[in-house]
Amino acid sequence: MKERRYRILVTGYAISSYGTYLNLVALNLYVYAVTDRALAVGVFMAVRLAAGFLAGLGAAALLARCAAKPVMFWANVVQAAALVLLVCAPDGLRTAALFLVSAVVGGAGTFFMVAFRSSIPDMVDEGRHTWANSLMVSGRSMAMVVGFASSGVVVSLLGYTAAFLVDMATFLVCAGTVALLPLTARPDREEKGAPAAAGGKKRNPGALAALATAPVIALMVALRGIDALGSSSHNAALPVYSTQLDADRPAVFVSVFWCVWALGNVLVQQVLQRWVKRDGRSVGALGFGLGTIAMSATFILAFAGFPWAATIVIALLAGAADGVTEVSYSSHLQTLPTGLRTHAFGLSATVENLGFGVGMIAVAAALDVFSPLSVVGVAHGVAIVVAVVFVAQTLRQRRIDPASPEEGGGDAGPARGGRRDGAEVSGS
Repeated sequence: MKERRYRILVTGYAISSYGTYLNLVALNLYVYAVTDRALAVGVFMAVRLAAGFLAGLGAAALLARCAAKPVMFWANVVQAAALVLLVCAPDGLRTAALFLVSAVVGGAGTFFMVAFRSSIPDMVDEGRHTWANSLMVSGRSMAMVVGFASSGVVVSLLGYTAAFLVDMATFLVCAGTVALLPLTARPDREEKGAPAAAGGKKRNPGALAALATAPVIALMVALRGIDALGSSSHNAALPVYSTQLDADRPAVFVSVFWCVWALGNVLVQQVLQRWVKRDGRSVGALGFGLGTIAMSATFILAFAGFPWAATIVIALLAGAADGVTEVSYSSHLQTLPTGLRTHAFGLSATVENLGFGVGMIAVAAALDVFSPLSVVGVAHGVAIVVAVVFVAQTLRQRRIDPASPEEGGGDAGPARGGRRDGAEVSGS
């Protein structure tokens, strides 16, 4: 029953992700159509990322006071309501409504994802975390392909209003699937009678400090932020590179690349699910580090000018490596105790939004001077260097504590003895 409800939730999340990717195209085009200024498009994205950054800072505090279920539910309802306001806004308030939608989608979307990812251990059985994360990533990857592929058709044939209403409907569907979840208790009820020193409400202010004492976890979150900076480089460089390849049809390379990337992402999820089911182990922290190295290297190779056949293989490998890093990262952070888990995912969302936002600004400026290969090579090269340091730290941690599970125990629940690649910290 728990897995059935989780599958329903992931279906709702995939549907809302489709709407999100559809509107990622539609809203950017609409901002330009309303304002007639390219700068407005950049400001629109900046507002969205800034809202996500601030939401990441406050997500742990919100989840310490509210259960995950209402946070996820209202995050979807608020985004749907913002789109209704945009559709109903008069012409004089259309620009203000657009930036309100940008802030709401950025902030509420971050609250939803922090609550979702940190609550997966409560929604599925022990030993099924990797499966749950893999299913979530698969749904999002397929939604991305369909959303990007259909955005041009929906906007061209039905118009912007129809695209916004479709997105609104997808958020309401996701809210409906959240309502089916059994998660109802407030997060502090279990600890209500616990002494403060043993982990009552006074425990939360020191959670981030305790998290910082886990070197591998801290480096993992930092690497995630640098990986987001690298992601901004290939996202910004792909349209430029595609135009250089074929100025008459610049959308062809971008569309094919992302479709193949998503296919690799979905395929690797099937492999991960079968591997975990057979061996009972997850890829863990080491898989995250190695996957980041492989992902960054393949994205660099994608801009190296190889023939189409080789580029297709590279895109497939990039999607597979990206899928491994996403699942291993979420699974490993989910081994943290509940209080630290929400802080870790909240901090992660903040760092990711910061890395992507700073990266988009820096990369946009660099692409005016340097080639796409140079820009992507530097951004992802930094991620490779940090990932190598992370892998070395992880291996060193295992040599110090050989009793720790080999793969970080992403599916085994919180460690009961010894450290788990830094996932269990003193005082937690």
